[in-house]
Amino acid sequence: TVVNDCHAEIVARRCLMEFFYQQLRLHSIDNTVDSAKQSIFLKPENGSTKYRLRPEIQFHLYINTAPCGDARVFSPHEADTINGDKHPNRKARGQLRTKVESGEGTIPVKSSDGIQTWDGVLQGARLLTMSCSDKIARWNVLGLQGSLLSSIIEPVYLTSIVLGSLLHPDHMYRAICGRIENAVQGLPPPYKMNKPKLALVTSSEARSQLKPPNFSVNWIIGNEEVEVVNAFTGRPEGGTSTSKTSRLTKQMFFQRYASLIKILPQVEKHEVNDDYSDTKAAVKDYQMAKKELFAAFQREDFG
Repeated sequence: TVVNDCHAEIVARRCLMEFFYQQLRLHSIDNTVDSAKQSIFLKPENGSTKYRLRPEIQFHLYINTAPCGDARVFSPHEADTINGDKHPNRKARGQLRTKVESGEGTIPVKSSDGIQTWDGVLQGARLLTMSCSDKIARWNVLGLQGSLLSSIIEPVYLTSIVLGSLLHPDHMYRAICGRIENAVQGLPPPYKMNKPKLALVTSSEARSQLKPPNFSVNWIIGNEEVEVVNAFTGRPEGGTSTSKTSRLTKQMFFQRYASLIKILPQVEKHEVNDDYSDTKAAVKDYQMAKKELFAAFQREDFG
């Protein structure tokens, strides 16, 4: 019921997922053929039960600096980006990392205290949140759409990632795809190892040395309102501790999915369980790709 990760890359991707829902609703049985033509998705054909992205549509991610985790930890200063990685085989390279409390810095997963459980979190244990580098690497195998939408659409991948500063090509490429590109095996089609183009803006963005703000702002095309989320509580500003839920929470996406699956023609009608985890687990091809992704990290001993 809360947003656990308010880093900008993660918020932007969740906004994109809501945009996907908007675009799929244009295909609903209540809409006209003309509205469906305005969607970025094409209806299923040739025996498929999944919508797919129009071939002329691409997605590009802009980040003002290198994503936290493996892409940034070895080149924290602009001067470090000039030369290649002098120690590419060091054991620390490529390790999965979790964000520390308050979102400043990351630590290797192997340094964390045991295996995280929900019971432990409910009893006050620190919630382990994967670094942005690791999440982008995940998107480059599983797609941007997440598990629920994977039952409706084919995976959607980034075409490019542009940084405003701290683009170290060796570290960035390794972090987002290179560290597992030779270890990923047996992905069910059309899942793949995506390798987005990388670029740095021609005039590097000035970097602030101040602490990250304690709020996160999100806006989605088609929505009039800007939402401001408290980065510490994960709830919209202005609400009580229990009264308001951000539109970017898993709970809200689950509700959107349950509504959408009923009104979309030509999709395989997956059973929507009351349990969020059970519904996600029912998307077999996504879960198979996820299993292969995790196996790839384990083969490389990255955590």
